[in-house]
Amino acid sequence: MTPPDVTQLRRTLHAHPEVGFTEIGTAATVIEALRAAGCTVRYGAPVCDVTGLTGLPDEPELAAAADRALARGIDPTLVTALSGGTTGVVASVTGNLPGPVVALRFDLDALPVTESTDPAHAPAAGGFASTRPGYMHACGHDGHVAVGVALGQRLAADRDFPGEVRLLFQPAEEGVRGARALAAAGCCDDVDVLVAMHLGLGLPTGTVAAAAVGMMATVKLRVVFTGRPAHAALAPDQGRNALLGAAAATLALHGLPPVPGVVTRLNVGRLVAGTAANVVPARAELDIEVRADTEPALAALTERVATVLAGAAAMHDLTVETTETGRATVARHDPTVTAAVTAAAQRTSGVTTCRPEATMTASDDATVLMAAVQDHGGRAGYLLVGAGNPAPHHHSRFDIDERALPLAVDLLDHLVRDGNLAAE
Repeated sequence: MTPPDVTQLRRTLHAHPEVGFTEIGTAATVIEALRAAGCTVRYGAPVCDVTGLTGLPDEPELAAAADRALARGIDPTLVTALSGGTTGVVASVTGNLPGPVVALRFDLDALPVTESTDPAHAPAAGGFASTRPGYMHACGHDGHVAVGVALGQRLAADRDFPGEVRLLFQPAEEGVRGARALAAAGCCDDVDVLVAMHLGLGLPTGTVAAAAVGMMATVKLRVVFTGRPAHAALAPDQGRNALLGAAAATLALHGLPPVPGVVTRLNVGRLVAGTAANVVPARAELDIEVRADTEPALAALTERVATVLAGAAAMHDLTVETTETGRATVARHDPTVTAAVTAAAQRTSGVTTCRPEATMTASDDATVLMAAVQDHGGRAGYLLVGAGNPAPHHHSRFDIDERALPLAVDLLDHLVRDGNLAAE
């Protein structure tokens, strides 16, 4: 795939954003392109086990995603296989030389963000802005998918590299939900080295960071307070106000003191409650995220959250139920992988600076896959490729400098061909 082709694919994907576990059209595009290139492609439930997974969209949303894919003309056979949340794709290419199994992770999903129509916003000016109101690729995952497809096509056309390269196209990175589905399906069981990549993160085009440091462990929680409805004027004493419990919990959570000696984050990002002004709300729902730079700190802060929720429920005579909807851990970078990325960057045209590391104080469930590989003796790393973002990630005017796309393809191509990932 030439630079114009990888750019056009990114623009096509950008125009059709799909959020976590509904990426049917995106996954189908990957499948068809890499099948045609000669890759071995697996997809759906065999590589994406969502059995018992929390954080899935509800059935109407999953069904609507399938209907949208069919309306776009996506192959009905693929739509069936990818429906129900099983939107993962794994493409493999085996080289002509002996070597390790190297997995590269690319995330598929978009965000529930309304894209800017400002003429200064390149997708709006170029005619490839989101065609779905309320949704957009605001984190660069469209670019990640395009890079992964272009890399797969190049490797399939020229197999002069060691071992097997396995391209993992993961659903639902947003909310840190999808990696567990790939891990549960065994996609990493025999992987020797896993590398994840992200475009942007404030780095200028031409800059590569061999390791993203400072990534935080996180847990996402869905909390439901349940009380009792009543007429707000005639019999308020007979009600149990779930909204008040949720509001009390929200204020108390944001008033928690910092955990000494560590970096933590806590946010209540969503509160939904009530049906009418004259009805005591019987149900309230919160979405909470907890983050910390160590797993012990995350566990300690999550325990404090549970204490606050229980106290708010007791204060207002409510019941409270908490469900974990997503999780990621901290990133552990193996020095040999970081060194291999550095060596590849030094050989890549267009790379002007290669930093040993850059700080990324966010979370990504690629760390779940990294840990799965490392826990059975493998190695892992997470690199960043600058893309000159004109606006922050998750912003309505987020975009990437498309010159970073062919650069990223070349970088990853060097990484898997050079043989440096085989070094223990």
